[in-house]
Amino acid sequence: MVVMRRRTALRTLFALTVAAVTGAALSRAALFDETYKGRRIQGRRMYGGELDVRVDGRRLHLMRCADGGYLSPVDHYRSYPTPLAATRAAVDELGPARLAEGGAAHGVHA
Repeated sequence: MVVMRRRTALRTLFALTVAAVTGAALSRAALFDETYKGRRIQGRRMYGGELDVRVDGRRLHLMRCADGGYLSPVDHYRSYPTPLAATRAAVDELGPARLAEGGAAHGVHA
C-alpha cells in the first residue's frame, strides 16, 4: 500500500516536472508566427535570450530600449511594448518594400 502511494506520487511528480519544463521551453521558443498585411512575420527566442525576428524570411534586427520596449532600424523613432508590435510597425513602415538581404543592424559594418 505504501509502495503504491510512493510510486503514484513519483509518477505524478515526474509528469508535472516534464509538463513544466516542456511548457517553459515552448513558451520561450514560439513568440509569434503570423501573416500581417500579406507579410509573414516570425519571431522566436534563441538560446541565450537573443531574438530572431523575420519578415518574409529576412532578418529584422530588434533592439531593446531602456524603457523595456523594442525598436528596429526600419522604425527607430518610437519604442514598442513587444517584439510583435515592433515587427508590425516595421511592416507598416516598409509598405511594399522588402528588407535588405543582410538584415541591417546598428553597429554592424561590412
